[in-house]
Amino acid sequence: MGTPEFAVASLDALLANKYNVVAVVTAPDKPAGRGMEIQQSAVKKFAVQNNIPVLQPDKLRDPQFLDSLKSYNSNIQVVVAFRMLPEVVWNMPAFGTINVHASLLPDYRGAAPINRAIMNGETVTGVTTFLLQQEIDTGNILLQKEVKIDKTDNAGTLHDKLKEEGAKLLIKTLEGTLLGTPQKHTNSHKHAPKIFPADCEIDWNKPAENINNLIRGLSPYPTAFTKLEGKKLKIFSAEISSGKSKTAGEILTDGKTYFEISCADKNLKILNLQLEGKKRMPVEDFLRGYRFQKLSVG
Repeated sequence: MGTPEFAVASLDALLANKYNVVAVVTAPDKPAGRGMEIQQSAVKKFAVQNNIPVLQPDKLRDPQFLDSLKSYNSNIQVVVAFRMLPEVVWNMPAFGTINVHASLLPDYRGAAPINRAIMNGETVTGVTTFLLQQEIDTGNILLQKEVKIDKTDNAGTLHDKLKEEGAKLLIKTLEGTLLGTPQKHTNSHKHAPKIFPADCEIDWNKPAENINNLIRGLSPYPTAFTKLEGKKLKIFSAEISSGKSKTAGEILTDGKTYFEISCADKNLKILNLQLEGKKRMPVEDFLRGYRFQKLSVG
């Protein structure tokens, strides 16, 4: 059970290791992109290519879907980046339902563990396999694997690391005994709620490192942004500069090769960006065609 590219790696690993995948459950096809053409999920595309039956329920409690799911008589279900399941679904197989989650639980429960770990400046994250139960991401832990977050990592590169490590951990989990260890429940654990547009807007009154972590954690999607002369300016990558101007949000540029913005303590050197209505591009290409009317953002 899964939808995005992150889940494909685990499905591929199951097939490569000769597990009998009797069916795939994924999101319904939906319109996307500028042309609003009907798109299949990454998991569905992979399943179809490998001749695996595909179920795409709108509602997970739908009697017809439940009957279809039950008819496969599966011993176990694997969930990777899917919806929250009702008990009637996750409790169906004899050996339960395993979830592959992109964090070291109990930290970063929720919808955006990869983004939030980088946004918070973590240097280590990981993947966890656990047995599903009613409350989201709270089931008994089976196995975990730590993964280093490099200073050059963004959400995209960390996503690719974790999807591969998650697939390996899933196979190791299925080769072992499914005896989980209960998670410790305290109020001190870090959370990974869904990312909203308000989370993506840059506050230049914060320290440069915090802002750079925000940019890395939201790149390449949904992308951190600011406003430049009334237009949305997405920033995909930057690095901390030694320079410092007096006012947060002030721009320093030679109009040719460098474009820095002042933060609370240091400047941030912008490397890759996209102005509203334009394509994504390196900063040099942007500066070649842009004339500043005012030297500030926000």
